[in-house]
Amino acid sequence: KTAYEIVSRDWSSDVCSSDLMNTPGSGADIVTRLIAAKMSESLGQQVVVDNRAGASGNIGAEIAARAAPDGYTLAMVTSQQPNVVALFDKLPYDLVKDFAPVSLLASAPYFMIVHPSVAAVNVKELVALAKSKPGTLSYGSAGAGSAPHLATEVFRNMTGISLLHVPYKGTTPALTDTMAGQIQLSVLVAPLALPAVKAGKVRALGVTSIRRTALAPEIPPVAESVPGYEWSGWYGLVAPARTSPAIIAKLNAGQNEAIKSAEFKERLAGVGAEPIGSTPEVYGAHIKTQLDKMKLAIKLAGVKAD
Repeated sequence: KTAYEIVSRDWSSDVCSSDLMNTPGSGADIVTRLIAAKMSESLGQQVVVDNRAGASGNIGAEIAARAAPDGYTLAMVTSQQPNVVALFDKLPYDLVKDFAPVSLLASAPYFMIVHPSVAAVNVKELVALAKSKPGTLSYGSAGAGSAPHLATEVFRNMTGISLLHVPYKGTTPALTDTMAGQIQLSVLVAPLALPAVKAGKVRALGVTSIRRTALAPEIPPVAESVPGYEWSGWYGLVAPARTSPAIIAKLNAGQNEAIKSAEFKERLAGVGAEPIGSTPEVYGAHIKTQLDKMKLAIKLAGVKAD
């Protein structure tokens, strides 16, 4: 074949500064095109992007799962895919059995923000405040089953607090109402949250990654106050199942070499993400863990597929 192909799918991605799906210009599309360009250099062969939208990403996923296991067709999987798998009982593919993990590419943390009028300057104070006033603090999300909704429900469950969920049609309205004080709390991605934090329109209580992030190193992880809490967006490449270990190793090396670029890191930061890189084994274990985590989060939130 003359070129590698990465199938980019219509996951509902919060890792962008708009409320777009995985259409051209969304976070997932940008990350896919960034890694495709850099892998073209590291592999010495053109890598093209085929953005397949529709059916919550299932169209693109099925195309990639049914492709020849020759290493020339890859798929970009994001943290929203386990959400889809957990929501739908019957899918035309199996995220674990039909794909061979290549490498975890990048992670994208969220930030827990509150309106400045909220009497809490850290996560511990927020939990204490919520417990003193059960059900009076409200939080916004991009809708039932969205990442901000599930991330907050997991936090609520782990801390034993009661919060009022206010669903919006996208993350931007949730941010707008948090800044206006119409709701008190939101968990949003960096490109949305950090500009509002820097402008003093909201207060950041914590980052949802397990460790501090280079995107805002001064903000502590929520996990420092709520041990074990972690919620981050992520991106990773997979190949069709039965792709040979030798091919997977070559692709893994190509991707991990590509993400070392300073330019890549800088542009990745523009969509609120940081490069990771991993072995196929680590990425495979990550996918399974995320599937279990998403199933629990959806159960806690009481979300049902439409």
